[in-house]
Amino acid sequence: MPDRDSSTPLYGIAVAADLLGVPEASLRLFESKGLLTPSRTQGGTRRYSDDDLARLQRITALRAEGVNLEGVLRVLELQDENQALRDELGG
Repeated sequence: MPDRDSSTPLYGIAVAADLLGVPEASLRLFESKGLLTPSRTQGGTRRYSDDDLARLQRITALRAEGVNLEGVLRVLELQDENQALRDELGG
């Protein structure tokens, strides 16, 4: 079986919530606060990729440490910026 791209949207909200052990409402809240943007089918159904699940794991870990949603957003922005700079430098 060929390796799939980690950005391929595969999981519905119920499956993603179950895999992460969080309520579906939390995933909707995270999306409404701009913490992630899952893909949507033509009918509007959310689809989460492995990359989305990894980001959600970071979100839930930060929340478990007591970071509020605004703080989580800022940490994720800084992590994304840091990764983009590393990618730019080739390492």
